[in-house]
Amino acid sequence: MELTIENILLVGSLLLFISIIAGKTSYKFGVPTLLLFLAIGMLAGSDGIGGIAFNNPELAQFIGIVSLNFILFSGGLDTNWNAVKPIWKEGAALSTVGVLLTATSLGTFVFFISDFTLMESMLVGAIVSSTDAAAVFSILRSKNIALKTNLRPTLELESGSNDPMAYVLTITFLSLVVNQNQSILGVLPSFFLQMILGAALGYGFGRLSKWIINKIELGFEGLYPVLVITLMFITFSATDAVGGNGFLAIYICAVYLGNQDIIHKKTILKMYDGLAWLMQIVLFLTLGLLVFPSQVVPYFGIGLLIALFLIFVARPIGVFISLAPFKMQMARRFYISWVGLRGAVPIVFATYPLLAGIEKANIIFNIVFFISVTSVLVQGTTLSVVANWLKVIQPDGEKTINETEQFIAELPKNTLTEITIPENSEAVNKRIVELHFPVNAIIAMIKRDDSFITPKGATVLNAKDTLVILAESQEDLLNVKNCLK
Repeated sequence: MELTIENILLVGSLLLFISIIAGKTSYKFGVPTLLLFLAIGMLAGSDGIGGIAFNNPELAQFIGIVSLNFILFSGGLDTNWNAVKPIWKEGAALSTVGVLLTATSLGTFVFFISDFTLMESMLVGAIVSSTDAAAVFSILRSKNIALKTNLRPTLELESGSNDPMAYVLTITFLSLVVNQNQSILGVLPSFFLQMILGAALGYGFGRLSKWIINKIELGFEGLYPVLVITLMFITFSATDAVGGNGFLAIYICAVYLGNQDIIHKKTILKMYDGLAWLMQIVLFLTLGLLVFPSQVVPYFGIGLLIALFLIFVARPIGVFISLAPFKMQMARRFYISWVGLRGAVPIVFATYPLLAGIEKANIIFNIVFFISVTSVLVQGTTLSVVANWLKVIQPDGEKTINETEQFIAELPKNTLTEITIPENSEAVNKRIVELHFPVNAIIAMIKRDDSFITPKGATVLNAKDTLVILAESQEDLLNVKNCLK
C-alpha cells in the first residue's frame, strides 16, 4: 500500500487507535508499550500484513527529532527538582560518565567480534548508550512497583538527561567514520562546546520563557500551551544553530519551567502529557514501518551477542564505575544497572549513519533495532522480578495507590481559613502566580464584592478581596499571610 494524501489520515488514525488499545493491554500483561508500538508498525509495514511501503530514513529522522523534543520537554516539566536535588550528582554521573563508559566498552566488544573498524564499533556503542524512560516507567506502573527512597528519582533523572550525551557521542563518532583523517582529539573541543552551550542556553531560555509566559497577555487559556510549544522549538533550534546540544537545552529549560510558578501551569502540564504519549506512539510506529524484519533476521547471531554484552557487562560497567564515588547500597546499584532499557532513541540515532551514507549503515541500523527489542524483552519483562529479588521495593509497594487517591491524599486539608487583603497589601494588583505561594497551600476561592471568582494563575488580586485558603499546616498558613501583607 502506498501512503497518499487521501489515505494517510485514515491509515494513521487506525494505527494510532490500534496502538492505544494495545497499550492498554500491555498494562495487564506487563509488556512494554514500546514493543507493542514497534510490532504494530512492523506488521503494517512492507514485510507485514499491512504492506505499507515506507523507506524514508530522512522523514523518519525528522519525526524522531520532533517527537524527542516533546518527550524530553514533557519529562523535564514533570521532574520535581526537590525530589532529584539530593541525587542530582548521581544522576549526572550516570547520564555522562556512565553513558561514555557504556558506549566505549560496548564499542570495544563490537570491534573484537565483528569486521567493523574501531570507529564504526564505537559508533554502534554510542548509538545504544542511552536508556528509555518511557519503557521503564510503563512497566513500573503496570506492576505497581514502589521503589525505595531516591531510587526512582535517580532513574528518572538519568533516563531524562542521558539522551543528549548519547547524541553528542553518536555525532562525534559518525564524523570520525566519515572523516577518517580526523583524530579524536580534534573533535573534543566540539564535544565540550555542544554540552556547555546546551546547558547554558537551556537555563537561559528557561528563564526567558518564564518571563514571556507570565508577562504576555494572550486572553485565551488555550493559547498558553501553544506558546510553550513555540518556545520549546525556539530553544532547540536556536541552540542547535549556534553549535549547542538542542536536546540538552530543551530538557534543562523544561526542568526549570516545571519548578517555577507560571500561568496556567496545570493546563500546560496536562497538554504535554497527552502530546508526549502521542509522540511516543507516532515515533515507535514510524520506526516500526521503517524496519524490514527480513533484513534484521540475518543479524540475529551478532545482534544477540552485542545485546547480551550490553545488558550484562557494558551497562553494569557504566553504572558501577560512574557511581563509585557515591554512597549507595549494592542492591540499588545492581537494580540501576538492570534498568537500562534501550528504546526508540537508539533507533532514531541509527538513522544518522543511513543519511550520512556510510558503507555499513544498513547493518548498523538493523543491529541497533535488534538490540533495542532484545533489551526490552529481557529487561523490561523482569523489572518487578529483579526488584523483588534485590529487595528494593517499599514494604507497602503492593498497595500503591492510584493517581486519584494520590491527588486526594496530597491535597492540603488541615487548615481552612479566610483572609481579606488590606488596601496597603503588596499583593494588591498582583497576579496570583507572582505571589510565590507555599507549595502546600492553595487559594480555593476568591470573594469579591457580591461575586465569587475561581482563582487562576493570571487572576489579579484587588484590595478587600476575601481569599478562601486551604493549607496543610499553621506554618503554611503563616507563610501565606506573609505573602499577602
